[in-house]
Amino acid sequence: MKTNLVIVNRTDDGWLSAGVNEYLARIGRYIPFSTTLIDDIKKAKSFSESQIKEKEGDAILKKIAVSDAVVLMDERGTRFSSRGFAQFMEKQMGSGIKNLFFVIGGAYGFSDEMYRRANYKISLSDMTFPHQMVRLIFAEQLYRALTIINNEPYHHD
Repeated sequence: MKTNLVIVNRTDDGWLSAGVNEYLARIGRYIPFSTTLIDDIKKAKSFSESQIKEKEGDAILKKIAVSDAVVLMDERGTRFSSRGFAQFMEKQMGSGIKNLFFVIGGAYGFSDEMYRRANYKISLSDMTFPHQMVRLIFAEQLYRALTIINNEPYHHD
């Protein structure tokens, strides 16, 4: 199974990019992994929030096949402990799907079409984080899940 992280908009902060890149490199030691960047919507100020979400959603959906599994990182999603997320990942890895897409939306969230397409929604916390910060938190948690699956000492209960 190939795991993909789809992100909307570039990360402007160097320290965030460095942290995300560090964890993405670590993840690549365990599973086939890639990232896909959805570029900023051009002339976004001339569109409503709803229109921006639709345009971002359309761009994301062009990257995803019908047979792919889609996980939205969404504040209303299921919350897991780190071990619970590791179990979720292990189940996905054994499910026979070819591609698993984790999607971190833009500042306004997801379009209705993206919600309809999603197989799962996961929340990282009851707290609200900047969508760029979510990239780092998610990457670390995915790395942690993979070390748990492989019985490595990174995670401590």
